[in-house]
Amino acid sequence: MLDVTAAVIIRDDTVFIAKKGPHGRFAHLWEFPGGKIEDGEKPEECIVREIQEEFAITIAVAGFFAESIHTFPEGQIRVLAYYCRWTGGEISAAEHEDYRWVPIGELDQYCFAPADIPLAAKLMQERSAPAG
Repeated sequence: MLDVTAAVIIRDDTVFIAKKGPHGRFAHLWEFPGGKIEDGEKPEECIVREIQEEFAITIAVAGFFAESIHTFPEGQIRVLAYYCRWTGGEISAAEHEDYRWVPIGELDQYCFAPADIPLAAKLMQERSAPAG
């Protein structure tokens, strides 16, 4: 199983999502950005590194959000998603063709990569639940 991380960066009532570039299996689909965990790397270290590499911004990990496992013909991917805070830098997308701050209640209007779909649904469900 391939372990990857994803950043759920929330600002006010919006969340940062990115659209994959034109290459690869999930070209032009939206995702919570992140990447592969390298040998010896903790997931929290991975997500900070990946967001710096892909968007030239710094983030701080605020806590674990959710896990999503998706099966493909050649194996499985496990996405470990973390709540994160943007702490500095100006966004400059190196690998993605687009990015947006999207109202959490509108995530269902975007076509997400398969492993990110349950994460988007969980985030929408949590944000729409009545406070109690």
